[in-house]
Amino acid sequence: MPQLSPIVQHPPAALEQALQRLGRNIRTARLRRRWRLEDVAERMGVSRFTVADVERGKPGTSIAAYLGALWVLGLLDQLEAVADPDRDEEGKALEAARQPSQAPRRHRFNDDF
Repeated sequence: MPQLSPIVQHPPAALEQALQRLGRNIRTARLRRRWRLEDVAERMGVSRFTVADVERGKPGTSIAAYLGALWVLGLLDQLEAVADPDRDEEGKALEAARQPSQAPRRHRFNDDF
């Protein structure tokens, strides 16, 4: 059995809370549709245990399982905003700081061969 990575064994609190919140949201969406775990699992092509792990927000569950659950529930389009480069204010600020303040000088090439 492969060894679990440290982020799976001991996830940071913010990561653990985000996964649990996502799992609760997926569970709420499933219950509102009055679907059983088995219904979602069948549509995803996984076991009901995998869906239960998703709903619990287990860190070792693959992201494909989380995305599969969202897809089955018709909620996948809501992920468009996740990690959107246009919303990354810190990244844009860092990129702007690295930009040269003036255009590079043109080098004169000696074309005397």
